[in-house]
Amino acid sequence: MKFSNTLYLLAFFLLSTHLEGQVNQVDTRKLEPGSTSPAATIEDVAWIEGHWIGEAFGGIAEEIWSAPAGGTMMSSFRLIDGDDVSFYEFIIIREVDTTITMQLKHFDNALRGWEEKDESVEFPLVEITEDAVYFEGLTFRKLSPHKMDVCVLIGEEDGANEVTFNYKRK
Repeated sequence: MKFSNTLYLLAFFLLSTHLEGQVNQVDTRKLEPGSTSPAATIEDVAWIEGHWIGEAFGGIAEEIWSAPAGGTMMSSFRLIDGDDVSFYEFIIIREVDTTITMQLKHFDNALRGWEEKDESVEFPLVEITEDAVYFEGLTFRKLSPHKMDVCVLIGEEDGANEVTFNYKRK
């Protein structure tokens, strides 16, 4: 079954509620209307590289990020609930003009895509600091060389919640 972005957000929110995700109000950000993403290169986020594992939604979350190459970084994600994979994601951060953006596609445990064939979920860059990368609705925060939090805004406007994935380098 394929989902539009709105249906995907609803499905993901329902999934996260069902799996008892860790919901926090942390620090995701949004681009101001009419503003553009700041200048950045893929090297500015090279610290994300690595194999990260943590608990989220009552299961085990795992992200594996490649080193920067060709103006991109790529990642695979899986959420394991008990003995089963709940879903997968394929993620890229790529250079576009003078900035970076993040895109992802979701897949169920049988590798059927959630988004339409030619669509992905895009997170434009809002701000970048030495220890954090703020994409619209998604934040990577370096806590130490071996710990990172990823905060994701799930839902629409007033009903949205931030979910935090607490990762340790494997």
